[in-house]
Amino acid sequence: MADVKPKKILVVDDESDVSALVAYSLKAKGFEVAVVNDPNASIGTARTFLPDLVILDVMMPDLNGIQICRMLRADPKLKKVPVIFLTAKAEENDRVQGLETGADDYICKPFSTKELVLRVQTILRRLSEGAPEEPKRLQVGEIVVDTERHEVQIHGQPVELTATEFNLLKLLMERRGRVQTREHLLLNVWNYETEIETRTVDTHVRRLREKLGTEADWIETIRGVGYRMAEKRAQEA
Repeated sequence: MADVKPKKILVVDDESDVSALVAYSLKAKGFEVAVVNDPNASIGTARTFLPDLVILDVMMPDLNGIQICRMLRADPKLKKVPVIFLTAKAEENDRVQGLETGADDYICKPFSTKELVLRVQTILRRLSEGAPEEPKRLQVGEIVVDTERHEVQIHGQPVELTATEFNLLKLLMERRGRVQTREHLLLNVWNYETEIETRTVDTHVRRLREKLGTEADWIETIRGVGYRMAEKRAQEA
């Protein structure tokens, strides 16, 4: 029998009216929701609640969302939990900073609860979907991806990637040698069919390259189009 346990969502926002609205919308779709209005209690609650996804405000007193996201990414039990920033900080630099911190998505206030729920469902579906026929181990150069264990190694050493970074790397490796447009990546990694900032793709690719270190040059930029996992490294071509 399939596991029917509801997915758990942690909502952290110092505005109680906003968190109540988000919680109501998510509970109506069958999610189990925990709400934290005091940012100082967010990490403790996350460690006991063990959410499947966190919705996080950015501008909060004492401890802001960027700091909380970094703390989540540093916690062994929480580092792979997807994070959606929900914030009034709508400037491009703010969005980029949020994504660079390790967030998987960024939604600006005022927001549509319907869109928020769809984004939550999209991220969780992407993580839960399995493809039994796909190879469990992918390798390009010294990059080794274990799709079953959701692990990445570079030169035999483990590398920590967010869920989005992992899916981006996996897709590029599976389609090695083929150019992936930014729009195609948005659809297949983020599951976004609507037009959003393609800067999202560029930011994640840059973060991924930084984590790949000496193997970063396997990911080629196709100017004006997108990205490709190279067939051969530049020095070997």
